[in-house]
Amino acid sequence: SASADQGLPARINGPHARLYDAWSRVHAPTMPELGTRLTTADVLQLTAPTDGYLCPLSANRYNIRFNSFKVRDFDSNATLFEVSAPPADDDTIIPDDLTPEEEDQIRSIRYQFPANILSLKRIGTTLEFSVGPEALPTFRMIERHYFRERLVRSYDFDFGFCIPNSTNTWEAIYDVPAIDASMREEMISCPYETTSDSFYFVNDELVMHNKAAYSYYSAA
Repeated sequence: SASADQGLPARINGPHARLYDAWSRVHAPTMPELGTRLTTADVLQLTAPTDGYLCPLSANRYNIRFNSFKVRDFDSNATLFEVSAPPADDDTIIPDDLTPEEEDQIRSIRYQFPANILSLKRIGTTLEFSVGPEALPTFRMIERHYFRERLVRSYDFDFGFCIPNSTNTWEAIYDVPAIDASMREEMISCPYETTSDSFYFVNDELVMHNKAAYSYYSAA
């Protein structure tokens, strides 16, 4: 916790404590006041992964649910990864006071990709998601990618308007920046040290924050 002479609270209790700590560890110089709504401009300034999540699970008041996700080589259309979520249980209520380990089980994923994905020029992703009874005036995703806690790339996608109670498909194209041979070998030899933070905004309000870690294996 920060000392009082830094102009920050010496201790924070209650449901905002972990969120404040997650932000402060990577962004202390321009940290917003406690309770201030984080915006797209805020997360675009992040230069390292957050230590935790910057919004509670309850921030997803629009009941956005990710149903399936596919990653492919855009040029050859070869599928590299595909996953589908189990059927939704509308009666399930997830509390905000989860342990960090429990929260990671819900909000993070580990990917294993063939190493040649690092040499691809473009990657295509297909995300199917559903929304609840309230419309999304705008829906935007910002994704920050890191290697060994250093920012290596950033992506910004705007899906736009989503009608209530709809199921939608979000197609995204990632231009993969060239990676020099030495860094490529480091990324292969250091599994899960390549990470990302994905931030989802509705009307510039952070409603979801998920994490991913990546491992790359050499094909036999």
